[in-house]
Amino acid sequence: MKRLYSNLMQRLSLGLILLIGLWASNCSQTAAPDINQEIKAIENGLLPPITVSGDSTPHFSMVDRMDHYHVPGVSIAVVKDGKIHWAKGYGIANSQSGTAVDTATLFQAGSISKPLAALGALKLVEEGNLDLDTDVNSYLKSWKVPDNRFTEQAPVTLRLLLTHSAGMTVHGFPGYPQSDTMPTVVEVLNGEGNTPPIFVDTVPGSFWRYSGGGYTVMQLMVEDVSGMPFADFLDNTILHPLGMHFSTYAQPLPATLHPQASAAYDREGELIEGLWHNYPEQAAAGLWTTPSDLARYCMAVQRIAGGAENGILKPETIRMMLTKHLNNWGLGPALRWDGDSLLFGHGGKNAGFTNNMLASVHHGYAVIVMTNADQGGDLMNEIMRSVSAYYEWGISNPRVVELTSLSSEQLDRLSGRYLLSEQVPGIGDYFVNLSVKDGQIVVDDPNSKETNYLSSLDEWHYIDVNTGDEVEFVASETSPGGFQLTWNKQFVFIQQNDDQNTAE
Repeated sequence: MKRLYSNLMQRLSLGLILLIGLWASNCSQTAAPDINQEIKAIENGLLPPITVSGDSTPHFSMVDRMDHYHVPGVSIAVVKDGKIHWAKGYGIANSQSGTAVDTATLFQAGSISKPLAALGALKLVEEGNLDLDTDVNSYLKSWKVPDNRFTEQAPVTLRLLLTHSAGMTVHGFPGYPQSDTMPTVVEVLNGEGNTPPIFVDTVPGSFWRYSGGGYTVMQLMVEDVSGMPFADFLDNTILHPLGMHFSTYAQPLPATLHPQASAAYDREGELIEGLWHNYPEQAAAGLWTTPSDLARYCMAVQRIAGGAENGILKPETIRMMLTKHLNNWGLGPALRWDGDSLLFGHGGKNAGFTNNMLASVHHGYAVIVMTNADQGGDLMNEIMRSVSAYYEWGISNPRVVELTSLSSEQLDRLSGRYLLSEQVPGIGDYFVNLSVKDGQIVVDDPNSKETNYLSSLDEWHYIDVNTGDEVEFVASETSPGGFQLTWNKQFVFIQQNDDQNTAE
């Protein structure tokens, strides 16, 4: 859902900062002069997720969309023909110091940490120190996966951890403000930090469920087996051999690297207290890096998948890494398509950072976008669609939809107050309010202060053409005469009748 911004002076100030940052960053980019026209076309060709049949496709500029989404800084790297084709930074890295984003600015990678961390575990597999299909408790020394009725039926293995199918709890981590003391990894696993304990709550291997908790178990296993701190092991065996010299899993970030690091910004473009959060869950969320360094990872995978020897891992290991498991997940990266068209990549979200990385296995191209804001996701996707369209990669195209005009009676009956069917931990009941305006359904979220405008695909299906979010309505079984809506096939809200609303 999109957040509304009403503070005009705040927007004007941010726009001025962005323009200054864009001017400064132009002095320190890696693009050759003959590529500048390509970059300019992409910068001014940002594309929305949805286009309406019969309408012209809108194109946006980088500066305007950074201002629109309140994203102070962006960094991009594009790989073409197996080489870094261009890289560029935009805007402001740190509004306190006035530092502009350039290609050496460090961003928190968020969950893009996971596929790089997986390389470290796979290195230990190649060396014979780990096995993909052995019970991880055979390797863990300082902590064990708690035994229960689920682990009695099947063990947790490294393969299952890497493919998010081990039945482990805890989706992700909020991090710790720099003023807080970080817990140890074992304390995180025991639920003694700011997240619940990590354990198995379903039969390992029975289904796919994303789990940063599982990657934290893998992190400890790598430390226990290698006898080294996780950051040191990844530096020595993966990052430095790949030439990723602007990357580190060190948490907290060493003070010597602070001037090179981007600060983090919230959804309104406001600086996060303490500049950023720290993440003891290094394998799941702790990597600091740049798009160009992530491009080096992508290029290495491409070369080895093509049969190159003497790489960071053996060709057979990389091919195994790129083999689909449950939910099209490899041993680290997410996978899309098949055969000659196979893609690999991962998204990443930490407090104040939003990123994405997508690469072709066999055709030598990749695009990595990193932003320093919570609201960076939509901008990031617009950039990736523009890159894909310019180079005709076909990996991220706007979807064309046909809209339908409905009567006010058809729309009005869907208005009202809707309650999320499952209570949100720490929040309690979660409501959104639906109203009708100018032939659209307006969804206001008082919790996040976001608003969506839904256009009708048919009487029961609606879409926000600005975000691509989709909603389906059906008659409610629990609220007589009312409806329930399903948001993006994931979140179910139940319309509340007048008696229920009065009772609140």
